[in-house]
Amino acid sequence: MIGACSIWGLSPLYYKLLTHVPPLELMAHRTVWSTVVFAGVLALQGDLRALRGAVASPRVFATVVFAALMVGCNWFLFIWSVIAGRVTETSLGYYIFPLIAVLLGVVVLRERLSLWQWGAVSLAAAGVLTLSIGLGILPWISLVLSTTFGLYGLVKKRLPMGPVASVTAEAGLLAVPAALWLIHVGPGGAGIADLYTLGLLIFSGIITALPLVLFTAAAQRVNMATVGLLQYLNPTLQFLCAVVIFGEAFTPVHAIAFGLIWAGLALYSASSLSQAKSLAQERARRKMAQTSDASLPY
Repeated sequence: MIGACSIWGLSPLYYKLLTHVPPLELMAHRTVWSTVVFAGVLALQGDLRALRGAVASPRVFATVVFAALMVGCNWFLFIWSVIAGRVTETSLGYYIFPLIAVLLGVVVLRERLSLWQWGAVSLAAAGVLTLSIGLGILPWISLVLSTTFGLYGLVKKRLPMGPVASVTAEAGLLAVPAALWLIHVGPGGAGIADLYTLGLLIFSGIITALPLVLFTAAAQRVNMATVGLLQYLNPTLQFLCAVVIFGEAFTPVHAIAFGLIWAGLALYSASSLSQAKSLAQERARRKMAQTSDASLPY
């Protein structure tokens, strides 16, 4: 899990090496090569037949298409933001993503929040409002990144496919227009200009697929509270890349806004850990009660 989050968090360093490649062309290469890697992983698992699930019904196919659009929008905006020197905003987006996901759960799935969780969401909203007023502009990059990723996660909950198969199907759908775009650009495109650049572009498929494989393997072995907490490693590393390495501006307004959002995340994490602990204790009590009942001489 740490490996997956570290690759995601440090990926701006990689994409900074490709600032000479137009964002749309870079996105096309990332999509095509990640599809190749995903399909290879699925083949090694002997599970290529699972791709049939993407067309199992019109409803499932529509869900896969929507998921592909959301992840495609997320990928492209992230690439564009790195090239444009706005990594601070991408880190903010991934910081507020858990709270956007909570709001989507309330609105779409009718989930209920505790008082503390509502407080966490309110602090995040106050952070976004502070940034909007202080800088005179809505942090749209952060909001679009967090919302598209939140909607992506929401529809994936209802997708009757394994994680690798579903993301292979999604990338495969995006690979069709991506390949057409690369054909349109032709051999004179930036991606074919030299072997070094071409090698970096091909490698984008690996750094897209590898963290997903690591994340999937880890999610099966660690509890969700740990998964949730380690997710903050990604935006933290992005934030450090932006401010410490890339030298992006971090004004007092940014400090106040980030402080409010960090406080909201701390509140949300504490509440989630408390709920997880209470649930574990309740399960333990039920298990003990069942064991006691089974020992009675009925």
